[in-house]
Amino acid sequence: MDFDNAVTINRPTAEVFTFLSDFENVPLWNYAISETRRTDTGPLGVGARYSQVRTIPTPSSEAFEVTAFRPDRLIAIRGTLGPFRAESSYRLEDIDGRTLLTNSIRLEATGVRRLAAALAGSQVRSAVAANLGVLKQLLEGRPSILVSRRPTAASGVSSGDEPARRDRGDGSRRPGWRRTPRS
Repeated sequence: MDFDNAVTINRPTAEVFTFLSDFENVPLWNYAISETRRTDTGPLGVGARYSQVRTIPTPSSEAFEVTAFRPDRLIAIRGTLGPFRAESSYRLEDIDGRTLLTNSIRLEATGVRRLAAALAGSQVRSAVAANLGVLKQLLEGRPSILVSRRPTAASGVSSGDEPARRDRGDGSRRPGWRRTPRS
């Protein structure tokens, strides 16, 4: 199953790329992921490895690797996402100071899961589109100078933002942001 989703984010490409390429931010905008962690060391780029915990549709552990990394233009990954072998890319294009973000996904299921995947295709695409909508809202609501939520070697400081969980209205919680005072 292959599909694309696109969203225009009212932020410069550098800010969107900085946030997006810090995969530990994924749980803040993807409701199906509760945790993403880097599993290796070194600079972020091709070959960086991650693990994450999926809660929907069923709890599972996943692993992926960065396969393309062009600052402010493209980041791509390959690995397991839910029951699928997956490839996903995020292409960023500057449009008058805003960012056109296009997410292309290829999901491959094997065996019995192949039929289920074919039936769930439109639901998966819609869920990914909804997640990109959350990403857009999150980034557009942030201060104009976007930094990663984790300290970096270069800055030695974090943004002062901490992940929060907001009620979805159905008893479950979804990630959000809350500003915390800096010390």
